[in-house]
Amino acid sequence: MSAALLPKPQMRRLLARRMKFHLLGAFLVSMTSAALYKFGVAEPRKRAYAEFYKKYDPMKDFETMKAAGVFECAPPK
Repeated sequence: MSAALLPKPQMRRLLARRMKFHLLGAFLVSMTSAALYKFGVAEPRKRAYAEFYKKYDPMKDFETMKAAGVFECAPPK
């Protein structure tokens, strides 16, 4: 009597069905995290580097380091 009330368990294609669900979830999570990293970290970093190198003068920086005595081959004056 109680055996007739319980539904039979799903035994076939159980792994395939669960795998489909988990692959879709993993794909969505990975794409979301990639987009968040790109727009939250990579793009601001690229803008910061571009802004820094717009104003950067390597010869002025070299002269400052030379005057500080950083280089052995170019002694300070």
